Amino acid sequence: MTHIALYRSWRPQTFRDMVGQQHIVQTLQNAIREQRVSHAYLFNGPRGTGKTTAAKVLAKAINCERGPATEPCNECDACLGITAGTIMDVVEIDAASNRGIDEIRDIRDKVRYAPSDVRNKVYIIDEVHMLTSEAFNALLKTLEEPPAHVVFILATTEPHKLPATIISRCQRFDFRQVPLPEQTERLRRICKDEGIEAEEDALAYIARLSDGGMRDAISLLEQVSAYDGERITLAGAVDVTGGLAAEQFAQLADAVRERNAGAVLPLVEGLMQAGKSADKCLENLVYYFRDLLVIKLAPQGRASTERLVDQERYQAMAEAFSSERLFKMIDVLNQYQIEIRHASLPQTIFEVALMKICTLPEAGDASRAERHISAAAGQSAEGPSASGGAPPAEVARLQKRIDALEEKLEQLLRSGVRSAGDGTGAGDAADGRGGGKTNRAGQFGARSSGATSGIPRSGVKLAPYVAAAGSEATNGIRMKWSEILQRVKEARITVHAWLVDGEPVAADDKSVLVAFKNTMHRETTEKPANRELIERVMQESFGKPLMLATVMMKDWQAAADAGPAAAAEPLLMHSDEQGAVSSQPEWIEEAVKLFGEDLVVVEEK
Repeated sequence: MTHIALYRSWRPQTFRDMVGQQHIVQTLQNAIREQRVSHAYLFNGPRGTGKTTAAKVLAKAINCERGPATEPCNECDACLGITAGTIMDVVEIDAASNRGIDEIRDIRDKVRYAPSDVRNKVYIIDEVHMLTSEAFNALLKTLEEPPAHVVFILATTEPHKLPATIISRCQRFDFRQVPLPEQTERLRRICKDEGIEAEEDALAYIARLSDGGMRDAISLLEQVSAYDGERITLAGAVDVTGGLAAEQFAQLADAVRERNAGAVLPLVEGLMQAGKSADKCLENLVYYFRDLLVIKLAPQGRASTERLVDQERYQAMAEAFSSERLFKMIDVLNQYQIEIRHASLPQTIFEVALMKICTLPEAGDASRAERHISAAAGQSAEGPSASGGAPPAEVARLQKRIDALEEKLEQLLRSGVRSAGDGTGAGDAADGRGGGKTNRAGQFGARSSGATSGIPRSGVKLAPYVAAAGSEATNGIRMKWSEILQRVKEARITVHAWLVDGEPVAADDKSVLVAFKNTMHRETTEKPANRELIERVMQESFGKPLMLATVMMKDWQAAADAGPAAAAEPLLMHSDEQGAVSSQPEWIEEAVKLFGEDLVVVEEK
């Protein structure tokens, strides 16, 4: 018996015989019972799940001579004629080969005529997504105002390709993949009635390979039965479908577990010489590691491990892998499974995928150094017994380095911060120059910086901003500030974390002044990369370039209280690390603009 004959002999002839689509069957039967059959239906779902079968059963049910009935009798002339395809009023069209506007115009011309053989005309258009745009437009008018005696049933595996105007005029039914137990039961019933003996593991394996399609499951069953004869075995099913046997799974898994990439290549070569398909082997391997993961994470449930009979060995293999590693391996294999479908050298892709998962590091490997550092830090804080494993001499050496760094940091904080105000920089103190040349890091308000961070911080003239505090530009910035913060957050969340501390206090046509409460937040925002990102976001929001200026909130409040006149001194204001106000003459700022800070040196005499 050929596959076509086997499938036709087991193709459902009533709603009762359909597998896995009870929700759709019940809805259609209720509509027939209440005489509320729609003029257009859309059946969509994976291949082999019963879309066309349901359409034909529906056509028989509404045209049955003993009905309309919730179940066709399959005995009257109408039911038998529709099953045989001899009723001219029930038309099945393959849109893949009849996708043009001429075919749809022919349907549109014929629907106006009353049916001659049965009660209703039924047009079943399979793979309807293949129709052209012109054909859809021609079909749209007929679907919108169809004659009362016409029912359209559109079937497709890709409903997203249909125009929304077509979908909105149909009742849509989503066909699901047939559950594994129902598929296995149907295959068992077929084998019983056909006189075929089959192993349960073999039937479950065939059902698993069909991906929820009952038609594919019957096709595989016919193929395996032709190979095995009157008895279907798991080994025969694996051989025919190009899958891996249990022993081959175990060999590959052992090589991956031991990270032995050299053992993988001979195994793959042996599989290819045995006629195995590289893409099918990769697919089965994904299922294999998935089953390992299920057994590891849900041992209380019955995992889907139909490929392997020796469950104890399967459990032992699951314990040899960590959950994190299994997750990573499945992700890698899934990526290569997508690539192998279009690869010209599938065997090479399969080998690369296996070598890739052989070299994946464990989750603990990446943090081993961090654990050592934490252990050493714990010992230095709590005593020699805290770390448990670090040598005392190593811990003592690390402790000395930490103490020395802390002492240097305190010195820099004391001397470096004062250099912004009194002209004595940390660098000068280090090389004995004391009060000679002022350190460049602290000599200009326009480029002053904290000694610890080395981050340039822009000084600003506050007078223009005090005058513009209530301007239209300032109000516009304040109204859009939440939007700017959100855009900065989408671009880089770390910059948003610093900028959110700031508040826009004034703006003009070229710049925005943001006042910060925290010095560190201001300094980090002033970093060139962060400043560039913020200015780019402001330009996108306002459609023009805007510069970012920053100031400490207390400096701004002092200037605002004093008023524009007091803030208009020819000095450049900025805050140092301790919040003290420092100033430099305006001509120094102009010199820096003309020659650059690297060429300008201020000597105090």
